[in-house]
Amino acid sequence: MGMISEFREFAMRGNVIDLAVGVVIGAAFGKIVTSLVENVIMPPVGMLLGGVDFADMGWTLREATVNAAGEEVPAVVLGYGAFVNTVIQFVIIAFAIFLLVRTINRFHRKPAEPEAPAAPPEDVVLLREIRDLLRR
Repeated sequence: MGMISEFREFAMRGNVIDLAVGVVIGAAFGKIVTSLVENVIMPPVGMLLGGVDFADMGWTLREATVNAAGEEVPAVVLGYGAFVNTVIQFVIIAFAIFLLVRTINRFHRKPAEPEAPAAPPEDVVLLREIRDLLRR
């Protein structure tokens, strides 16, 4: 029973639960960003490039063929369009995380303690003393 209770204690710690929630939210956020890139950002980019579906862009290294046994040998293609989509998704996610961390850091910063006013220069102190003497 010791290992089971130890595991239960580990699994119920706040950090583990927070991590699990973060992973689930992160996965959902990744799907949202994927949809944003594939369905909102890339179609206008493809239209600007001449009506090309960017996700299907690639360089064919070897065309599909049929071997001697009659089996189809698939083409070898470098899919740079899908890679560019993934890079754009990464940039969007990284920027969103940056904004989130930046906001959290702003809330965690301690407010700056007011600085003590700097001592006035010596000539100002002398003039004040003279003024006070003259008033008397």
